[in-house]
Amino acid sequence: MITVEQTREIAEKIAQMGVDESALSALRQEYPGVHFTYCMDDDLPNNEPVLERDDFNIYLVDGRDHCLCLTNNHDVATGIVVAEIIPD
Repeated sequence: MITVEQTREIAEKIAQMGVDESALSALRQEYPGVHFTYCMDDDLPNNEPVLERDDFNIYLVDGRDHCLCLTNNHDVATGIVVAEIIPD
């Protein structure tokens, strides 16, 4: 489970550190039970982020039953996808 508050905290930290692999590495150390993935937002078409920022969106991952899928349900979330937005 990843709480709404944790999601907001993580978004604030990313906004301060920037959207890159080093930021995710720091978050992995701070939140050892959460799986973090980094990608471009256009790699996730037709999906609704749980949190939107100007430079990135956050999506939740449900990793139950050994099959990963995106979810908007914080109660079943096991990971976070940080999706960078590249301006047009």
